[in-house]
Amino acid sequence: MNTQQKAAIVLITGGSSGIGKSVASYLVEKGFIVYGTSRNPDRYTDLPFPLLALDVANKDTIAAAVQQIQEKHGRLDVLINNAGAGITGPIEEIPEAEIQANFMTNYFGPINVTKAVLPLMRAQGSGLVINVTSIAGYMGLPYRGVYSASKAALEITTEAWRMELKQFGIQMTNVAPGDFATNIAAGRYHAPVVEDSPYRQPYGDTLALMDAHVDAGNDPLEMAKAIHRIILQKSPKVHYKVGEFMQKFSITLKKILPDTVYEKLLMNHYKL
Repeated sequence: MNTQQKAAIVLITGGSSGIGKSVASYLVEKGFIVYGTSRNPDRYTDLPFPLLALDVANKDTIAAAVQQIQEKHGRLDVLINNAGAGITGPIEEIPEAEIQANFMTNYFGPINVTKAVLPLMRAQGSGLVINVTSIAGYMGLPYRGVYSASKAALEITTEAWRMELKQFGIQMTNVAPGDFATNIAAGRYHAPVVEDSPYRQPYGDTLALMDAHVDAGNDPLEMAKAIHRIILQKSPKVHYKVGEFMQKFSITLKKILPDTVYEKLLMNHYKL
């Protein structure tokens, strides 16, 4: 992005809490004009940036939010597709409607928001789209398979889309966080631990382990600083990973180890 441009305009989806709130607040401190989004913005009155009403599953709300920014500023410099939802459970037992809902939030939502801002960015001949994915998107994790798949889909789509956008001066990149101390576990869809389910014991144990990882996660400020650095770069890379060393190293291990060996490492980690 052109760092000489004064007070860049940033739109970040899912800005009311967690990583989104941390990133938005940090960018405001750095002099950016930031708009967050929420399905219910009236619930949040103590934020240092305005919240626009936007549901990534509703194209009308997306269009209205982008129009507000366009009418006020005439441009949009950075879109951060941060809104996302967790989902856990044995794939066999997760209702199809919940799988579709998760993909709507984690995959189709970012695509639709990006589509809405591209005409504006193309007209101004510049722009940066940052898709927040997950380190979980680099591997199929037990009892998080749907979540892993939705984030992996966005990673791969970004690889293709950024090549299509280069001709317009628009850049796109992925940022994959590991575990951060946020409220994602509270908002995650949990398939219930059913007493007579053949998955009851391993799923219950894995669910407890996942929640413990989130509770012990890093400060979301780390993600905020990473995204700020990316915005300031002239030519962002295709992929960024932010998190604990071992979480990032797990991606490297997947590349170099035989599939069955890596699978065994994951199963040992989750005590399966």
